[in-house]
Amino acid sequence: MLKKMLAVLVCTFTITSVFSSCGKEAEISENSSPESVDDTVKSNVPVANFTAPENGDTIITMNIRDYGTVKFRLFPEYADKGVENFVGLAEKGYYDGLTFHRVIKDFMIQGGDPNGNGTGGESLWGGKFDGGSDPHLIHCAGALAYANSGALPGSSSPTSSDGSQFYIVTGTVCSEDDIDYYKSGGYNISDEMKAIYTTAGGTPWLDGSYTVFGQVFEGLDIIFQIQNVTTDTGNDKPMTDVIIDSVTVDKYNGEDLKWYITDYEGFDAQTQQETLPVEQVPVKNFTEPEIGDKIVSMTIKDYGEVKIRLFPEYADKGVENFLGLAEQGYYDGLTFHRIINDFMIQGGDPEGTGRGGESIWGGEFEGGTDAHLIHCAGAVSYANSGSTSTNGSQFFIVTGEVYDDEGLATYENYGYNFTDEAKNIYKTNGGTPFLDGGYTVFGQVYDGLDVIFEVQQAETDEGDKPFDDVIIESMKVGEYDGSGVKWNLSDYSGIVTASDDTVTDDTAVSDDTAGEPIE
Repeated sequence: MLKKMLAVLVCTFTITSVFSSCGKEAEISENSSPESVDDTVKSNVPVANFTAPENGDTIITMNIRDYGTVKFRLFPEYADKGVENFVGLAEKGYYDGLTFHRVIKDFMIQGGDPNGNGTGGESLWGGKFDGGSDPHLIHCAGALAYANSGALPGSSSPTSSDGSQFYIVTGTVCSEDDIDYYKSGGYNISDEMKAIYTTAGGTPWLDGSYTVFGQVFEGLDIIFQIQNVTTDTGNDKPMTDVIIDSVTVDKYNGEDLKWYITDYEGFDAQTQQETLPVEQVPVKNFTEPEIGDKIVSMTIKDYGEVKIRLFPEYADKGVENFLGLAEQGYYDGLTFHRIINDFMIQGGDPEGTGRGGESIWGGEFEGGTDAHLIHCAGAVSYANSGSTSTNGSQFFIVTGEVYDDEGLATYENYGYNFTDEAKNIYKTNGGTPFLDGGYTVFGQVYDGLDVIFEVQQAETDEGDKPFDDVIIESMKVGEYDGSGVKWNLSDYSGIVTASDDTVTDDTAVSDDTAGEPIE
């Protein structure tokens, strides 16, 4: 069902890697392969990540500007050099004022580079050091580990290139199928590790290749907030700096231990994301407009016309904004600057980069969400940079894929709540259910869905930008004339409906006014 990668790198220098989490589709990096997995690294030893520190033990307190305080338990008994290095650098004030220069949602946040770009940093002793790895410490959510650039010349150990850069794991909750998959690739995952990865979550494919030396015991909710920042598509750098104000060395004084994200208010059980407020209400995407209702007709150069039904009763501000911009001619001549096959097509940015655009009122607006409208194929929704309060002019039209019961159950395990009607739609029409609750749906294509599915096949570069511009010739406001609706792709002549493969791309759609699109 799910395509997974067996090994990835958290790199500090020039190695380019592709990152993934349990349940997310990704490619295997050219620098990693199943053959690179050391099946002797993970043995049946007790996992120590969640063992309580004793009063007086050395801990780390990290203050992150605009977010809050995070505290770490350290493990000198299993990572003596790693702890010594981090404590020494912290005592020197090395990390104060540095940033988290790389953030990947559902994977990790990375910092500790004085250059702020992943190319710098050194250990307490100058240069690099070998921190090693110990099977007592795994990459569960909240684990603190050193980034590395692989084995240095003369060494067979990837941890020989540890320096100052570190990362904190977020990851995702793994399914039993995920664990079986990793085992089939050579990973030795004990029953205790399996229990942790299928409840607390994490990034099990990193075990054995990186030096884990600490664990968050307070402020894990802050780490999960940070992973949602808008980042640059090319290098995963936050568009707005996430700054470490200070890293100090302190003593444990019996503070409460909150190891799991479920220990924090607002996070649902057995999930690593906030509960999605999806009500048990009827889906209205496919309700026919009444004659005289306002609709939008969009003509895409070299492709054809697309007609959009609007829902002011469920997305009043979103509809008002879209109609106002269309009436101004705002969208005329703009492009679909980002296209991902089997996901969506995104446009509405006058800069054509994913970083521009504004609402009819200037700047951003709060569009909200309504459970009557879901991200089924043909849904029209606003891109945002982290919340529906950052809606602007950028919008996307869903293509997605058709789901089966197993695919939808995966998302339900992550805390998504689908009505039976929504499930049926995702199993017949398809869509992107993982976007529900996070974006403002305000319209639905009722004619020209075949055009949208043709557009999504445009050839794109590594940033998902079409090589040949896909241009919106015009966006006109009109009235529905009763000419009939064609909601389903199967309603169009010569169109084959989507396969029943499960969507596994959890990319997010974002308006890059403050940052970067989709991720």
